Amino acid sequence: MERLYKIKKGLDLNLKGKAVLELQPLKTSGEYAIVPDDFHGMVPRLVVKEGEQVLAGQPLFVDKATERIKVVSPVSGTVSAIVRGERRKILRVCVKANAQQENHDFGKADLGKLSAESVIELLLSSGLFAFVRQRPYDVVANPADQPKAIFVSAFSKMPLAADFTFAAQGREEAFKNGLRTLAKIAKVHLGISPDQINTPLLPVSEVEVSVFDGPNPSGNVGVQINHIDPVNKGEVVWTLDPGVVIMLGELVETGHVNLTRRIAVAGSHVASPRYVEVKIGAPLADILAEQTDLKAEHQRIINGNPLVGAKAEADGYLSAFAGEVCVIPEGDDVNEVFGWIAPRFNQFSTSRSYFSWMFGKNRQYDLDCRIKGGERHMIMSGEYDRVFPMDIYAGYLIKAIITGDIDKQEELGIYEVAPEDFAVAEFVDSSKLELQRIVREGLDILRKENA
Repeated sequence: MERLYKIKKGLDLNLKGKAVLELQPLKTSGEYAIVPDDFHGMVPRLVVKEGEQVLAGQPLFVDKATERIKVVSPVSGTVSAIVRGERRKILRVCVKANAQQENHDFGKADLGKLSAESVIELLLSSGLFAFVRQRPYDVVANPADQPKAIFVSAFSKMPLAADFTFAAQGREEAFKNGLRTLAKIAKVHLGISPDQINTPLLPVSEVEVSVFDGPNPSGNVGVQINHIDPVNKGEVVWTLDPGVVIMLGELVETGHVNLTRRIAVAGSHVASPRYVEVKIGAPLADILAEQTDLKAEHQRIINGNPLVGAKAEADGYLSAFAGEVCVIPEGDDVNEVFGWIAPRFNQFSTSRSYFSWMFGKNRQYDLDCRIKGGERHMIMSGEYDRVFPMDIYAGYLIKAIITGDIDKQEELGIYEVAPEDFAVAEFVDSSKLELQRIVREGLDILRKENA
């Protein structure tokens, strides 16, 4: 029996350009790139050279600290380039795919005979452990830790986010087997929306299923952890993207790593918002080639969704954790008559400052990337708490991070949060603070202090 959690705080943002539930064929150029910065908390050490031949599933780089966590190639081919930045920092590792694909064989596993240790070794050797994140700190997990639980959220309420029920279509058994495999390590909590109760994603008797009903960010795994089993100091929980759970299930079934995702291509600047199947590291130019004018000005390409995704260029590559690629207006060419004093019938507002509220909650908005104002003094008005559905005083926590008060941060629950949990609060913030960046920097400093 699923447990129901009613989430009242939050904010749904209905943007134009949501992907319809149709799959569009995609042709790729065969060039792929893995970006080490996608795997926060890892310091990469290369294990390949330019010109070297690799198989799909073969390591490209490993974590310098442990040497056990690997990031593998999504395709078989030739390492075509290793791009470095300042101080020889590795920016990306490029692989040119062969016409005939070959996979590194990890061997089929008997799910009934797997132990916790063998599952962790399988995750490490296959490169899938690099996709396992931990709370606290929201970084790549440490395989030496024993998590008290593993959390997976099978839905997202972020604007333009992909529908996982559709993204998993045809791979539901792999998803279930992935959950069963994770249950060998620790107790697994699966968060679903009310719409997913009677879908092929269930039932999975080995995991505890919880239903979260409410506005964004009810689909955030951090919100679900906070309501089910909060993280205290000294405790560790692991989190996985549901798409990676599918990859794990297929690894157990076939012995091969298949880093393929079904992602949403969405946004008001996308001609025909649809879903495509693509491997991580694929060129964004290939994904968007038939959907938008890549040379057009005044538009923003986003690796991920508009609230938590990263700004990208047309020559970029699909992020390892992105479930969607969005293109929305930049807004740098907008000049409004009368400015803020205009009635703004087409602009979204969390209050009734604009007349757009008269058109109902289901209206779609074509918002751009402007923040509409500069950074201001932080006023404790409680506006964060109105959209922050965790048992944490968000405003006070942000102040503690800004002032560097580590003791106060710990008291206020910093071990439970990740930057994405503050995305909605950042959207409504009248002080125009970059809350996600502040939280990320705070977590990184705290991690160094506790090392």
